[in-house]
Amino acid sequence: MPEIIDVCPIEELPPGERRLVEWEDLEIGVFNCGGNLYAIEDRCSHDDGPLAEGEFDEENCTVECPRHGSLFDLTTGKPKTLPAYVPVDTFAVIIEDQTIKLEVE
Repeated sequence: MPEIIDVCPIEELPPGERRLVEWEDLEIGVFNCGGNLYAIEDRCSHDDGPLAEGEFDEENCTVECPRHGSLFDLTTGKPKTLPAYVPVDTFAVIIEDQTIKLEVE
């Protein structure tokens, strides 16, 4: 059964910003791409690098792994460049009472 967790008030994550959220033993990067919110696992599928620390391109809605440069699509979790070729998990983002929330399992 999915659990809903709070991230932050919506005004604390404006376009072009990101936030790292911890839930149980999982870290999740939440990104605001021009007003659209996306959440992906903060773990490069190539070598477990910290994706949320990488270069975030708001216009193309991608993040680059800081270790080896794999580019991930924030909308799908799929890598766009090598060396990563396996997608990372994505999470549903919910806006409720002006608060950003995530659906996690």
